[in-house]
Amino acid sequence: MKRIALKHLEKWKESPARRPLILTGARQVGKTWLMREFGQQAYESVAYISFDSNTGMRSVFERDYNVPRLLTSIQLETGVVLRPGKTLIIFDEIQECPHALTSLKYFCEQAPEHHIMAAGSLLGVATHAGTGWPVGKVDTLPVYPMSFTEFLDATGNGLLNEAIGNGEWELLEDFAPRLGDLLRYYYYVGGMPGVVQDYVLNGDFAAVRARQQSLLNDYRRDFTKHAPAVEVPRLSLVWDSIPVQLAKENKKFVCRDVREGLRMRQLEVPLQWLVDAGLVYHVPRVAKPALPLAGYRDAAFKAYVLDVGLLAAMSRISARTLLEKNRIFTEFKGALTEQYVQQQLRAELGIEPSYWASGQATAEVDFLFDDDGAVIPLEVKAETNLQAKSLISYIRQFEPAVSVRCSMAHYSRQPLPGGRTLLNLPLYAVSRMLHECRDILAAPRS
Repeated sequence: MKRIALKHLEKWKESPARRPLILTGARQVGKTWLMREFGQQAYESVAYISFDSNTGMRSVFERDYNVPRLLTSIQLETGVVLRPGKTLIIFDEIQECPHALTSLKYFCEQAPEHHIMAAGSLLGVATHAGTGWPVGKVDTLPVYPMSFTEFLDATGNGLLNEAIGNGEWELLEDFAPRLGDLLRYYYYVGGMPGVVQDYVLNGDFAAVRARQQSLLNDYRRDFTKHAPAVEVPRLSLVWDSIPVQLAKENKKFVCRDVREGLRMRQLEVPLQWLVDAGLVYHVPRVAKPALPLAGYRDAAFKAYVLDVGLLAAMSRISARTLLEKNRIFTEFKGALTEQYVQQQLRAELGIEPSYWASGQATAEVDFLFDDDGAVIPLEVKAETNLQAKSLISYIRQFEPAVSVRCSMAHYSRQPLPGGRTLLNLPLYAVSRMLHECRDILAAPRS
């Protein structure tokens, strides 16, 4: 599989300011595979330790933080000679050994020449974030489910992926029906690597759904294992409510959709646990689209799950829907499409979006993000219908230099008064968004 994260790992390896790297992300997004694959590609040897079942190595780290002793123990345990810059040291399932997590501070300070990566369940790692976390002594890299471009590569559609990356819009128009089908498949399969692998190997949508349900069950078991017992019932209620929250026209998170009578103060801890676990993404509302966006956030927010395929599974969308063409875009269309877009913004572009709503909530723009000093509004449409009253209201009020509308319509740049531009970007090409916006912003305004 080709993963975007491998390019980030290459930059980390070559950085003169490199520190031990912790891969963060939900369970089963491919952290272990990434570390081992990168070790094979970029290093002469790999010293791999998993703390999940290795009680002996847990005892080694619990003794003290003597770095030479720890390096010797790693070498003896793995049988790998540790050569700085030539050997990648991997600590997997590091949440099972909090002392190993803390030790990264001492490796950073006393043995920076060694290349060390770590990963583990965020539910477990987050437990130690306030105590044993090596503040300021580690780099972090978020790992997401496979993006749509990664899905295209995995399913043998690399040439279409290249055409998207190169912005070959006339060619892509000819293949728009094929890309629409692939996008629907991605909505159902999602980007969890094990699920994608199952789909690639046998194309069995029933097996895909069974694998997704198994993952969802694993997450529920993690709730019980890591969350405070008193919070587990409300945590499950929040998790189960997200498809309901996203099915609404107004997708703002509302407590009564979790359970009647609950208040936000009762849900803050469960929500934070899900965010810390990488299972839920929090998209805050901003009262004013100005920089810095974080300075204009208010209490409202939208909540999305980590993967569009898992959202489809939680919502019990059947594989039969895939065969009926546009039905998937008309039934639960807003939830799946918004989930998909925000997922691609994070995985492809490193964007953590916000959203905007007018004071009377009469207009709402699905996402906002800032790039190079510009605040860019993004409206999401599930079909080819380009009516976007809220986006037009936003453009008239705030006059952004560039606005984006994602839909199943073809690519175009629509000129607006005052030299502004409305970019119509196909949903399959979210990965091109920053490139297109920067190109528009760099052009002289008439």
